[in-house]
Amino acid sequence: MALIGIGLFTAVLVWQGAGDLLAALSVAGWGLVVVAAWHLVPLVIDSHAWRILFNRPRPGWARIFWARWIGESINGLLPVAQVGGDVAKARLLVLPGQRVGHTGSEVGATVVVDTTLAVVTQMLFALIGVAMLLALLDRPELAWGLVCGIAVMGALVGLFYRLQRGGLFSALAGILNKLSGGAAAFDFVGGAAALDNAVGAIYRQPWLVLRAALWRLVGWLVGVGEVWLALYFLGAPVSIADALMLEALGQAVRGAAFAIPGALGVQEGGYVLLGSLVGLSPDTALALSLSKRVRELAFGIPGLIAWQMAEGRALRRSSSSYSV
Repeated sequence: MALIGIGLFTAVLVWQGAGDLLAALSVAGWGLVVVAAWHLVPLVIDSHAWRILFNRPRPGWARIFWARWIGESINGLLPVAQVGGDVAKARLLVLPGQRVGHTGSEVGATVVVDTTLAVVTQMLFALIGVAMLLALLDRPELAWGLVCGIAVMGALVGLFYRLQRGGLFSALAGILNKLSGGAAAFDFVGGAAALDNAVGAIYRQPWLVLRAALWRLVGWLVGVGEVWLALYFLGAPVSIADALMLEALGQAVRGAAFAIPGALGVQEGGYVLLGSLVGLSPDTALALSLSKRVRELAFGIPGLIAWQMAEGRALRRSSSSYSV
C-alpha cells in the first residue's frame, strides 16, 4: 500500500508538473511556518479531550500532549494503518519511569474510547462538509454517495461500540489464545478482561464521554484554520465556509485511505477535486496538500525521534534493573 501511495503521489506531481507546483508553493514562503504552527491549536485541544477520559488525578497535561504528539507522528509518517500511533501513545504512558498513576488497562481504555470518539466526531465533521458542499453546488445528487458512505461508517462505529461494551478484547484474546495454542501473551495494557472493564467504566460516565467528544469536534473545527491560512499565504484566499468544506471532506478522503501511509496520492487527488469546486487551480490545490505535508514532516520527524528516545530510555532502565 505504501508503494501504491508513492506511485499515486508521483503520478499527480508528474501530471501537474513539479516546476509549476513548486512555483505555487513558493508563493507562501515563510507563511508555511505560520500554517504549521497553527496545528498546535487542534493538537492541544485533542490532547485535552483525551485527558478528560482519565480518572482523577489525571496525568499531567504536558505528558498527555507529549504522548499525543508522538502518536500522531507515528500515524502520519509510518505504515501503521492510522492505529499504530494510538497503540504507541498508550505504551508511552506505561513505560518504566513515567509515573502516570494509572494502570495499563486504564490508559489503554482511554485510548480505545478516544479513538472511537475521534471517528464519531470526524463523521459529524464530514456531514458539516457535505452540508457546505450542498450549499455551494445546489446539486443534492452529488452528496448521496458521501452520505451513504458516512452512514455505513456510522453503522460500523455503532457495532464497534456495542462490541466494546460486550467484552470485545476478552473475546479477541480468547481467539488469539486458541489460534496460538496458548502461546499468545498480549498483556501490555493489563490484560484483556481488565481492559474491557476499564472501557466499560468510562462509558458508564456519559457526561464525561460527551465532554470529550465535544472537545474532539472543536478540534476538527479549529483545524479549518490550517486550510484557510494555507490558501491565504498561497495567494488564493477562500471564505471560512469553503475552507470548512475543503477540510471536512479532505479529512474524510484521508480517513478512507487509512491503509495507505499518509494517504499519499489520495489526499492530493482529493484536494484537486474538491479545490475545483471552489475555484482553485490544480497547482494551488496541490500546493495546499503539500503545505500539509510540510507540517506533517515538521511535527512528525521530531516526534519519531522523541519516540525512539523514550523507548531507548525505557530499555536502558529495564537493562539496569535486570543487571541489578
